[in-house]
Amino acid sequence: MNLPRFYCREALSPGAHVDLPEPVARHAVRVLRLPPGAPMVLFDGRGGEYLAHIQRIERDRVVAELASWTEVERESPLQVTLVQALQAGDKMDFTIQKAVELGVSGIVPVDSRRSVLKLAGERAARRVAHWQGVAASACEQCGRNQVPIVAPLERLDQWLARPADGVLRLMLAPDAEMTLADLVPAQQVQLLIGAEGGLDPQEVIAARQAGFQAVRLGPRVLRTETAGLAALAALQALWGDFREG
Repeated sequence: MNLPRFYCREALSPGAHVDLPEPVARHAVRVLRLPPGAPMVLFDGRGGEYLAHIQRIERDRVVAELASWTEVERESPLQVTLVQALQAGDKMDFTIQKAVELGVSGIVPVDSRRSVLKLAGERAARRVAHWQGVAASACEQCGRNQVPIVAPLERLDQWLARPADGVLRLMLAPDAEMTLADLVPAQQVQLLIGAEGGLDPQEVIAARQAGFQAVRLGPRVLRTETAGLAALAALQALWGDFREG
């Protein structure tokens, strides 16, 4: 039986008693209706996971007792950073959730010229914190014990000015000459995906100057919420853990 899995920011240790974070406690008791003594798995993002059980339930608290720690990881050997231009509506939530399930190692939200959604200041910080929560929830569901970091929002041109440090940089273009299969396999990839209208021509030029190579995934034009996920799945199939039995 698959046990419920919950992420706790607090550093965990065998034998410890911890108060479950309020959203976790609410979900465990009110949604899943877990009783005292119910087993679960907790992880703190520092590696491995803990078998635990609910010790007691109070009005505003759910206390869990930790038992054994298991050194288990479900990370891909392929490290892909998704550089995603802001998407409108709930598309960013969907993209981040599914990218985490597909094994992405990090997510960098960027403000591009064609991004419909515009964020700044405290509003941007709150949205990034929300996306970090989406990533943690996705880890709970898919079994990952290391939560990918969602970087602070910045403008695409500012991010492109940073050095690549030898990482393979890719962006998608349906008219590109190369496919993923034409590339030499790499273990670190930065994948740049545009917003609803794609990348602005000047952004494409800047990306090329920053070392990004254009590749195609077939002849079709993919939506922003499809493109990154399709590329991630293809990369995992070619170079990552989708090849494992």
